[in-house]
Amino acid sequence: MKRARIIVLAPLVLAACATPPGLSSVSSPKAGFGTVSSISARASGAQPVWLQSAEETRAAGERVHALVHKKTISADTAVQVALLNNRGLQAAYAELGLSAAEAWQMTMQPNPTVSVGVLGIGAEGLNGYRAIEGLIANNILALATRERRLGIAEIRFRQAQLVAAQQTLAAAAETRRAWVEAVGAFEQAGIVRDAQGTADAASELAAELGRTGFLNKADQAREHAFFAELTGQRAQARLDAELAKETLTRAMGLWGSEVDYFVPNALPALPRSPASRPRIEAEALSHRIDLQIAKLELEAMARSKGLTGATRFVTDLEIIAGFEAERELDGTEIETETTPQIEVEFDIPIFDSGQARLRQSEMAYMRAANQLAELAVNVRSEARSAYKSYTGRHAIAGHYAATLLPLRTTIEEESLLSYNGMITNTFELLADTRARLSSAILEANARRDFWLADANLTATIYGGGAMAVAGGGATRVTDPGAAAH
Repeated sequence: MKRARIIVLAPLVLAACATPPGLSSVSSPKAGFGTVSSISARASGAQPVWLQSAEETRAAGERVHALVHKKTISADTAVQVALLNNRGLQAAYAELGLSAAEAWQMTMQPNPTVSVGVLGIGAEGLNGYRAIEGLIANNILALATRERRLGIAEIRFRQAQLVAAQQTLAAAAETRRAWVEAVGAFEQAGIVRDAQGTADAASELAAELGRTGFLNKADQAREHAFFAELTGQRAQARLDAELAKETLTRAMGLWGSEVDYFVPNALPALPRSPASRPRIEAEALSHRIDLQIAKLELEAMARSKGLTGATRFVTDLEIIAGFEAERELDGTEIETETTPQIEVEFDIPIFDSGQARLRQSEMAYMRAANQLAELAVNVRSEARSAYKSYTGRHAIAGHYAATLLPLRTTIEEESLLSYNGMITNTFELLADTRARLSSAILEANARRDFWLADANLTATIYGGGAMAVAGGGATRVTDPGAAAH
C-alpha cells in the first residue's frame, strides 16, 4: 500500500492587512530622510545630506572645498559644512537605514513552514515505501496580530527619524558654538596684542627714563613686569584661539588641505534688541525633538500593552488546514481515499497564564508616561532659563558696549589732550590706555557670551544636546589693567 498525506495551509484569507502609510516607503534607499532634512532646515537653516555612493561623497567633498578652502567662513557656512561632511552624522543616518530595514521586514508576512517525510523506506509496497507525508503550516497568531505589530513598527520608525534629526541638530548646535568660541578667542587675542603694544611702549619709556635718572628702579620694574605678563598672556590667547579653531575644524569634519580656512577676527555686533519670545515655553513644547520621541515611546508602550493583552493566553498558535490522501494497491487496482482535515496546535496556559507579561507591559507604560511628564517639566524650565540667559547676556554686553567703552575712550582722549598740554605725565596716559583695553576685553567676552546664549536658545527650542545656558566657556585672559596696580 502507498499512502500520501498532503496538508496545505491557506493563510492568505487571514493575512490581508493594509500597510500603514508611514511604512509605505521603507524600502526606499533613503527612507525617512525627508523628515530629517525638513526639521534641520527649519531649525538650523542648513540642509543635511545622506551619502550612499561614491558619486554623492565626491559631490559633497567638492561642495565643501568650494565653501571653505582659503575662505573666511561665517557661522552659517560652518554649520552647512558640518552637515555635509560630518562622518558621525553619516553613521547616524545609517542607523536610520537599519531601522527602515527592520520596519520593511515587519511589513512582510511570515513564511510558511514546509516539511516532507518519507515513511517505511525499504518496506514492501509501491516503489519500496509505504507513505509520503507533506506539511505546510503557518503561525496564525502572527497573522492575527499583524496589524498591531505594524502599528508599533511604524511608531518605532518615526522615532528613528526623530533620533536622526536630533543628532543632526546637535551637530549643528555644536558647530555654531564652536564657531563663536573660535572667533571670540581670535578677537580676544587681538585685544591682548594691542595691549602688549601699549605695554611695550611703556617698558621702553621706563628704560629710557631710568637711564636719565628720572624713574627709580621700582617703577621701571613695574612697567617691565607688566610687559612680561602681557607677553605670556598673548601667547596663551593665541594658543587658545588655535585650539578653539581646531575644535571648529573637528566639528566640521575637515582634514588635509580643507583645514586651510579662516574665521573672522571679531564677532558680530549685538542686535539692537533681543528677539521677543513671549511664548518660549509653548515653542519648546511644540518643537523639541526629544519630547516628540518620548511621546512616541508612550504611544508604542500603549500599543504594546494592548498587544500583550491580546496574546497573554495564547503565545503560539498554528493552524493546519488541508487534506489527507491515501492510495492503496488491492490486487491490480489502486484505490484512493481523500479525507479533509484541520489541525490546530497551541500551548495550554496551565503554568504560565500571561499575568507576568501583562504586568511587565503595564509597568513599561507607566515608566514611559512618567518619563514624558518629567521631560515636559524640564523642557519648560530649560526654555525659561535659556531665554533669561539670552536677554541677560544681551543686557550685559550692551551695557559694556554702550556705557563702559565710550567712557573709557573719553578718558583716554582727555588724557591724551592733557599729556599734549604737558598737564599729565606719560604713565598716566598709559594707565588710561590699559584701562580702556581691559574694558575692551570685558565687552568682547560679554558679546561672545551673548552669541553663545543665542545658539543655546535655538538648541533649547528645537533640541540638540545639553545646553550650557549659563553662557561662556572660553578661557578668559587676565585683564591688562589688573597687572598695572
